[in-house]
Amino acid sequence: MSSALATFLLLAYLLSLAGCSGGQNDDKKAGKKRAAVPVTTALAAPQSLPVEIRATGHSEAQLTVEIRSQVTGVLKSVHFQEGQEVKAGDLLFTIDPRPFAADLAKAEALLAKERSFLANARRDLGRYQPGAAKVIVSQEQADQAQTKVATLEATILGDQAAVESARLSLSFCSIRAPFAGRTGEILSDQGNLIKANADGAMVTINRLDPILVSFTVPGQHLHAIRTYQQSGQLKVLVEQPGQAPFTGHLIFIDNSVDPTTGVIRLKAEFSNVGLQLWPGQLLSLRLHLTDRNDCIVVPSQAVQMGQRGAYVYVIKADESAELRNVTPGMRLQGVTVIESGVQEGERVVIDGQMLLDNGIKVVERNQAGTAKQPKEERKQP
Repeated sequence: MSSALATFLLLAYLLSLAGCSGGQNDDKKAGKKRAAVPVTTALAAPQSLPVEIRATGHSEAQLTVEIRSQVTGVLKSVHFQEGQEVKAGDLLFTIDPRPFAADLAKAEALLAKERSFLANARRDLGRYQPGAAKVIVSQEQADQAQTKVATLEATILGDQAAVESARLSLSFCSIRAPFAGRTGEILSDQGNLIKANADGAMVTINRLDPILVSFTVPGQHLHAIRTYQQSGQLKVLVEQPGQAPFTGHLIFIDNSVDPTTGVIRLKAEFSNVGLQLWPGQLLSLRLHLTDRNDCIVVPSQAVQMGQRGAYVYVIKADESAELRNVTPGMRLQGVTVIESGVQEGERVVIDGQMLLDNGIKVVERNQAGTAKQPKEERKQP
C-alpha cells in the first residue's frame, strides 16, 4: 500500500469520528432544549375584595377628666382604690367639711338676724304710713321707714346668696366622679392640704368603653372617604396579633389637612366591653371604604419586577411560558389585583420563574415537590 493511500484512509477515518462526535453533541443539545422546567402555578381568578386604606394610630379614652378640689382644705378620706372602676356620682374624696359647715352656720345666723330686723321694720312702716296719712307723723318719717324696709330686703338677698355660697362650698368637700370610668394613680393622699384649683390633679378618670382610635391618612384619600361616607357609616378594623380584628366605625374627620405633612386626622369609635384596647396603644388598622366585585387576582408571589415594570409568566395551552407585562393593583392577604395583562382562568407561575423565558416548556410540580412528566415523555411499561 502506498503512503498516499494510507494517508487518505487515515483522514477519512478521522472525519468519520468527528461526524459521530458532532451528532452526539447535537443530540445532547436537542435533549437540553426538550427538558421542561418544573414550576408551580395558580389560576387567575375573580374575587370580591375590600377597598381599604391602611393606617397606624393610637387608642385614647372617649372621655378624660382630671379631678381637682374646688375648695382648700385637708383631705380627710379617699374612697376608692387606684385603677378601680367607678360609676357616675361615686364618692372619690372627702375634704374636711368642718370649716365649711361653720361658715354655713354663720351665714344662716346672719340671714336669720337680718330677717328679724326686716320684720320689725315692716311693722314700723305699717304704723308710719297710716299716721302720715292722718298727719300724725311726718311724711319724712314714713319715707325713712320705707327706705329701711327696702334696705333690709336687699341685705337679706345678699345674706341668702352668702348662705348658698357657703352651702355650695360645703358640698365641694365631697368630690364625686362626673361619669363612669376607670381611675388612675392617686396623686393626693389622705392628710394632705389640698389647694383649690391646684395645678396638679388628685386623680384622672378615663372612660374606656367605648374607646376611640385616632389615626391619620394622606389627604389625597379625603375625597374618597367623604364620598363613601355618604352611603353610610364606614367600618374601621383594628388588627391585634393572635386575635380577630376589632370592628368600629368612623365618627370624626378633622376640618383641615395638615399643610406640613399632608395628612388628615380621623377618629373611630369601638366597643370595648372586655377592655382589650387601652389608651395610648399603637395600633394597625384598616379603613374600609367599599367592596370591589370585579377583581382578577393572582398570588402575590407570581408578580415579578423587571426593567419594564411588573410582569408574570403565563402558561399557554402548549405548556410553554409567556412573559406578560401586567398592571398590578392593591395587595391584600397574599393576593394581588391584576388591573390589566391577565385574564380570568389563565395559569400563572408562582414558583420557578428564575429558570423561565419566553417559549420555554414547563412541567407542573406535584404536591411532593417533584415534577410531573409530560404525557409525551412518560415511559411506557
